[in-house]
Amino acid sequence: MKTGRILRSVVCLTSAALFFPGCQKAPTDRAQGYVEGEYVYVSSPLGGILDHLGVQRGQQVTAGKPLFSLDPTMEVAARDQANAALALSEANFNRQQQLFREGPSAAQDLDNARSVRDQNRQQLAQAEWNLSQMKQAAPQAALVYDTLYRQGEFVPAGKPIVALLPPPNIKVRAFVPETRVGSIHPGDTARVTVDGVSEPFIGRVSYISPRAEYTPPVIYSQESREKFVFMVESVFDPAIAAKLHPGQPVDVQFEPKK
Repeated sequence: MKTGRILRSVVCLTSAALFFPGCQKAPTDRAQGYVEGEYVYVSSPLGGILDHLGVQRGQQVTAGKPLFSLDPTMEVAARDQANAALALSEANFNRQQQLFREGPSAAQDLDNARSVRDQNRQQLAQAEWNLSQMKQAAPQAALVYDTLYRQGEFVPAGKPIVALLPPPNIKVRAFVPETRVGSIHPGDTARVTVDGVSEPFIGRVSYISPRAEYTPPVIYSQESREKFVFMVESVFDPAIAAKLHPGQPVDVQFEPKK
């Protein structure tokens, strides 16, 4: 009787291991990690009412694609005023220059006229630059990860309006035990496995942290028991990186570069 109970217990434990693979230990040559995105926040150095938002969240944009524009009414008025002031100062400078050539005008009057003209030129250049900053375009091809203001809202100077995620800015961060990090080098192949995807994503190691962390900042499995781990970053070709999503938990297997 006792022997039969022991045999039945062994069979039950074996069956549980087969039907519940999550209870089995993960392969020791893999490291756990997650997908990380480094975002590009596009803003205007000037504040104003958001006049037009040309993109929406989830949209793919190319480099140079207009993203948004702020109401330029005040900047247009300032540009026109600076343009008019420059026209007057240039006319006065030309007149003082002519008088100086003929003799009755003093050199000091000519210098003052030149100084005013130069200042007005700088003011016009500044006004034109301010006006150009009321519109912003995508600096590179990217995914519109988020839009942070709605059309008609007032946007303070320097506040991001659109958050972009270019594919080159998508990385995988894995956490490798201290006993294994010495065998990994920049340029090594990184085979990244994602749940629900049959084929791994192939990238390369781009960075290895020089200092240890006590535990990873995000732990996706209760099986991790290493006290000291090193962060290893991997990058991918843009076409591959675009298929990864920030926050995804992944498994990474490293292979020496050939």
